[in-house]
Amino acid sequence: MAGDHSRSLGKGSAAPGPVPEGVIRLYSMRFCPFVQRTRLVLRAKGIRHEVVNINLKNKPDWIFEKNPDGLVPILETSKGQLIYESPITCEYLDEAFPGRKLMPSDPYERAFQKMLLEHFSKVLCDQDGIVLLNLLGLQNLQLYCQCFPRLRGEVLGVGKPFK
Repeated sequence: MAGDHSRSLGKGSAAPGPVPEGVIRLYSMRFCPFVQRTRLVLRAKGIRHEVVNINLKNKPDWIFEKNPDGLVPILETSKGQLIYESPITCEYLDEAFPGRKLMPSDPYERAFQKMLLEHFSKVLCDQDGIVLLNLLGLQNLQLYCQCFPRLRGEVLGVGKPFK
């Protein structure tokens, strides 16, 4: 899990070399909430990985070869395969690596978990990806859940446990 405290690579930085066998590389930005999802999955599943932090305000040119939008998270395998977009990276890691599955096997339950993710993505971030939860506070999160009784039950534990 090297690289968590490494400097961020920016314009003019050389691209990292090949990904070592048995490791997956995460192109990241320390404070990006979308990358945090992927980091959580990597840790929850105990996946060996390395982190390459990217300066998103001064991006290296080669990052666009990894993701045409130049955004993180991006996963890179030792075979050179590239996977990007936060929900997609998380789903890939859960499906491609052994161990406890993080998503339910039941199609409805899995779809419901994805709906929860969509709802909370809207609560936590605006269209520019700026985290709003700290500005909104828990009180507004509870208000949001009151507007969605089913979500309230799932998330706040009313009726059945949150999975």
